Amino acid sequence: MPKKLGVYIHIPFCASKCAYCDFYSKPNIMDRRSAYTDAIVKNISEGSFDQKLYHVDTIYIGGGTPSYFGAKGLKRILKAVYTSFFVEEDAEITVEVNPDSAKRSFFRAIHHAGVNRVSIGVQSFEKDELEVLGRRHSVQQAEAAVAAARSAGISNVGIDLIYGVPGQTIESWERSLEHASALPIQHISCYALTLEDGTPLADHRGDYTFPDDDTVADMYLMTVAKLGEHGFAQYEISNFARDDKYSRHNMKYWTLGEYCGFGPSAHSFVAGTRYACISDIDEYIRRVKSGEPIVEETESGRMTDSPGEFIMLALRTTRGVNRMEFERRFHQNFAPIEAVFEKYAESGHAKFERNCWKLTIQGFLISNTIIVECMEALENSEK
Repeated sequence: MPKKLGVYIHIPFCASKCAYCDFYSKPNIMDRRSAYTDAIVKNISEGSFDQKLYHVDTIYIGGGTPSYFGAKGLKRILKAVYTSFFVEEDAEITVEVNPDSAKRSFFRAIHHAGVNRVSIGVQSFEKDELEVLGRRHSVQQAEAAVAAARSAGISNVGIDLIYGVPGQTIESWERSLEHASALPIQHISCYALTLEDGTPLADHRGDYTFPDDDTVADMYLMTVAKLGEHGFAQYEISNFARDDKYSRHNMKYWTLGEYCGFGPSAHSFVAGTRYACISDIDEYIRRVKSGEPIVEETESGRMTDSPGEFIMLALRTTRGVNRMEFERRFHQNFAPIEAVFEKYAESGHAKFERNCWKLTIQGFLISNTIIVECMEALENSEK
């Protein structure tokens, strides 16, 4: 039976750079749009995947801002994927969207090209918070984007929100959650703001007042409770879905599934090997055109599918870690890790349910600590 493969397409085009963003993206490069489309189509078309061995069941177009890049280029790219791969009939095909660059005509065009899921970068329903984050859209544009996607025939609509924003309060975060829950959407991702070096928010952190750690923890607990009340089931630390509409593509990352990335900075994990493309759009275009290698990092062997990585990723999900699956996959004794879980079960941070060890809501708050202890237990057992 063919193995399932996810395809990721990176679109590094943006109208402007958000204050918190450290993903590879660049503003003011629309003059490269045609050359980039040609390059990534060529890159995809030269892929060497045996269609008898791999069937694509998810395609994810992220960025950057794919909606700013435009439907014409996205349609060409999707056509190249369909030509070069066997794409399953019920494949999940997602495009990331910003509210200020997505009109009804855009949604109609991408839906006609096969897109059946969109992820809209809303981040907040509070005007002041949007300004601090450097977002270009208004609350009204966010609402209009959801409505436009639905009216274009895209029924699987998700949005992103951020908490821990400068000036944000428990009350303003609750308003954003309530606002989001009232929309006709199936998925919400809620991320705690992380200050990445080199971003404007990090460089000027002294100019802002951030919620303290206890408040951020309370925001997280409120998120789980409020979204649960509105029918959004948590399936990963930061992700919630109605009607089981979880992100099938992102689940590949958390379950060590295989995926292939195209575009500058795109990552892949195929046949036990991880590799990353160069993070420079001009160099990417030049190398693809000339036939030179575009991979700058490669990691092969046991470390790409290590017991530690398996534990770390599994504990992000609400499914957790299955002892038999772990021992079958790695031929290692699970007992040292189980001892860690048993300790945290006593404090209410972990639980054993349906043959899996998983973190509780309180456990997610200290997940990094628990994961480190699991890693240490693994290392000590190998000595």
